Amino acid sequence: MTARPPLAALALAAALHAPSARAAGEAPLTRLPYTPGLDPAAMDRAADPCVDFYAFACGGWLAKNPIPPDESRWGVYGKLAHENRQLLWGLLEEAARPGPSRGDAARQAGDYFAACMDEGAVERAGAAPLEAELRQVRALRSKRSLAALLGRLQPSLGDELAFDLSSEQDMKDATRVLAVLSAGGLGLPDRDYYLKDDARSEEIRARYASYLEGLLRLAGEPPEAARAGARTALRLETALARAALSRVDKRDPYRVYHRLGLGQLQALTPSFDWRAYLAAAGAPRLRVFNVTEPAFFLELEARLAEEPLEAWRTYLVARLADARAPYLSRPFQEAHFAFHGAFLEGVKEDRARWKKCVAWVDRDLGEALGQLFVARAFAPAVKAQVEDLTRRVERAMARRIAESPWMTPATQRAALAKLALLRNKIGYPARWRDYRRLRLDRGDFFGNVARTGRFETARQLAKVGRPVDREAWDMTAPTVNAYYNPQLNDMNFPAGVLLPPLWDPSLDLAPGYGNTGGTIGHELTHAFDDEGRQFDGRGNLRGWWTPEDAAEFERRTACLVEQFGRYPAVDEVKVNSRLTVGEDVADLGGTTLAYLAWQEATRGQPLAPRDGLTPAQRFFVGNAQWACENETDEAKRVHAVTDAHSPPRWRVNGLFANMPEFREAFACRAGQPMAPEHVCRVW
Repeated sequence: MTARPPLAALALAAALHAPSARAAGEAPLTRLPYTPGLDPAAMDRAADPCVDFYAFACGGWLAKNPIPPDESRWGVYGKLAHENRQLLWGLLEEAARPGPSRGDAARQAGDYFAACMDEGAVERAGAAPLEAELRQVRALRSKRSLAALLGRLQPSLGDELAFDLSSEQDMKDATRVLAVLSAGGLGLPDRDYYLKDDARSEEIRARYASYLEGLLRLAGEPPEAARAGARTALRLETALARAALSRVDKRDPYRVYHRLGLGQLQALTPSFDWRAYLAAAGAPRLRVFNVTEPAFFLELEARLAEEPLEAWRTYLVARLADARAPYLSRPFQEAHFAFHGAFLEGVKEDRARWKKCVAWVDRDLGEALGQLFVARAFAPAVKAQVEDLTRRVERAMARRIAESPWMTPATQRAALAKLALLRNKIGYPARWRDYRRLRLDRGDFFGNVARTGRFETARQLAKVGRPVDREAWDMTAPTVNAYYNPQLNDMNFPAGVLLPPLWDPSLDLAPGYGNTGGTIGHELTHAFDDEGRQFDGRGNLRGWWTPEDAAEFERRTACLVEQFGRYPAVDEVKVNSRLTVGEDVADLGGTTLAYLAWQEATRGQPLAPRDGLTPAQRFFVGNAQWACENETDEAKRVHAVTDAHSPPRWRVNGLFANMPEFREAFACRAGQPMAPEHVCRVW
């Protein structure tokens, strides 16, 4: 392995030992900067809103906000996320200073951050932290022993090695938590990268093989063995990818629900000792599983039977080196960034260390960090405002269902019953997660990453057989995002997505209802999109639609599939609208609901133009400006395959072209691009 010169390593250690290291031009924040919820300077008023509304709402922003060299995409959401990270940086520097005043949350988050920021210690360790895992792989003496080895390694790695063991709410019994076995073990972003035969896909696979070869050499393999090993690892990954479901297929919950007992699982893969695996993974009592992709595990069985032991050793070394590279010394980090960041995503520079460390604290100790963020950045008044907004959006949905011209009374009643059971979580959890049993060491960053991985796996598996925790969150409080969970039938809006410019209480209601109201409506509509509609109000997977209504729903969503499938994602690549249809339905339904909620909230109030825009125009500009974003062509190609959302331009133009409220607000003439003759409408 290439080592850094001792003098350089000592200088690096001296500069970065304390977690107060600064990246050039950046500094931690003590408070978040203000950006207005509707920014007139972000607009391009020379653009015709009836021809290209995205350019009209975002043209100024796109021109003034080039992609930073360490990003593949840069938008309004990304900028707010960056500012949140800068605030978290400041909070973590405070938390990293030992002292009796630190609470548990500050101590845990601060100690993890301090260890992460100690780059000198990371460099001095070199590849040594990986060696303990590699020794276990190289000591493997039979394929029968592979199960126990994976059971020891996987809990700290998730789905990086062949497959993943975790837990989930049972789709057919929403009161119960079930163990789940899902496909994994791939180093490329999606199974399609292994299967397509176009020139770009072949180039990616060739570069990936070179990357794996470099990793194997860093892990101690001789050059010839590393070259052959890279081909072996790629061959195994390709076989697993071929047996995995596509992202479109996985949108159908029935395709990923296969409840098997331990005996059935063992019969499916007789060469894999599941009892040994479960014992090594710390879950010997598990007896029932949702095996999401049985065909994948059949292929795993075939590979176990046909591939020699050495091929499995090589595959595991390559996957371990790839998964662990970001947490190791500079040569590993540089190799990982050169392929995953620079080549695949078009990123020009690796991220500063503080950004990585903040992100890893948020991932591994997110609810400890979230407590610090909420105390500093999230006012109680905002929670109350968003709760009121959410109720108004829900009332709008109730009216849409009750007045639906295409739903029969039986389905309407069932839909309204589901809506009545919907729960809202706003800002942060009612009960913060307890990390006190997790051991953290300020001098062992790699070990902290591994231990937090094992802690999370143990936490997930401990849920099996217990009542479902309906207060749990899947996102942390600082996250600039939101989600709907169909099995819990709840909407979740972290504090990070409820700050200016997304929710700006200092402005009139139009931009905020357009933006945050649209987000709330979007998540609510997911309860009735192509996936969410298949779950009832208690979270059970069952058919509650009449056949006639289900057929009409499919016809209406097919309109969006056809519309968005015409749009370019990048160059010759079109939007995969069969993948994005759920998000497209949610965008259209959500903005419609938000508009109705805004009308209700302002009924009887005098509304005046501002910034040269009527109130209705401010609603639509406020809605669109969340989507202002620049992105590298390389990243666009990745997201065309992996992202269930349409590109930002089409999440604005494709959406508003279907809304008569929009064309009325901007007096668009019939036949203009934003006022087509034929429109789609689901909700």
